[in-house]
Amino acid sequence: MSLQFELCPGRMIGGSHPCFIIAEIGQNHQGDIEIAKKMIKMAKDCGADCAKFQKSELEYKFSKRALERPYNSKHSWGKTYGDHKRHLEFSHDQFRELKKYAEDIGIFLTASGMDEMAVEFLHELDVPFFKVASCDANNFPYLEKTARKGRPMVVSTGMQSMETIRRVYKTVKEHNQKFTLLQCTSAYPLDPKEVNLSVIRKYQEEFPDVPIGYSGHEKGIFITVAAVAMGAKVVELLSLDMFAVKVGEPKGIPPEHMQQLVGKKIKVDVEEDDSILADMIE
Repeated sequence: MSLQFELCPGRMIGGSHPCFIIAEIGQNHQGDIEIAKKMIKMAKDCGADCAKFQKSELEYKFSKRALERPYNSKHSWGKTYGDHKRHLEFSHDQFRELKKYAEDIGIFLTASGMDEMAVEFLHELDVPFFKVASCDANNFPYLEKTARKGRPMVVSTGMQSMETIRRVYKTVKEHNQKFTLLQCTSAYPLDPKEVNLSVIRKYQEEFPDVPIGYSGHEKGIFITVAAVAMGAKVVELLSLDMFAVKVGEPKGIPPEHMQQLVGKKIKVDVEEDDSILADMIE
């Protein structure tokens, strides 16, 4: 595995190559494609190499209860969290329009695929690389499926332990040699004292064959992902195909612990899309 590789067509990272700058747009466009285009142009004018968005297929990313919960924030675009997210989510055709716009002005465009179906769309969109958000770094089924696509991957590591990051490295490397890990402190807003750039050196020591970078989370929204059920009955033995990883309400068992549930029995009936809680397991 090489310490340097082509992240985007004609653009190498790692080794002595220049730093690759990704401008995080996320969903700060407020659901307005013209604002999104202005932000892409601003990223280009500021010298960034790539403009990055977020893409979700909401029913795959969130449980029904998470989408239906009231969302009374002054920043809300709807009465429920689902309404809010639907307002902000660009369609497939809008993403195609944004990608063409970025190509026309000479900047790369990609997005964090926030669920497996979003990754499928981004693969079809032919983004240069997949960005993995910190909240999905412990979602190992997602990581494996994304790595198998063969595109370069940029993985943020906020909220994860070193033990988890070692597992991320092993999981991705088994299927994809072109990936990089980014140090990230998921605090909002991030105090400069907590940036902890020394983790970059630690990653370089632990993973000497991977380019290491930094993901700035100075502002943002904290999201917790957890295992939800595809439907299970009392005393049924659990298997991986019974789980999906979504933003759940309430928070369930973390995705990195899903494998530990295999073969165990569940004590209560669980409806499809409900969170799996520790006290449900024998």
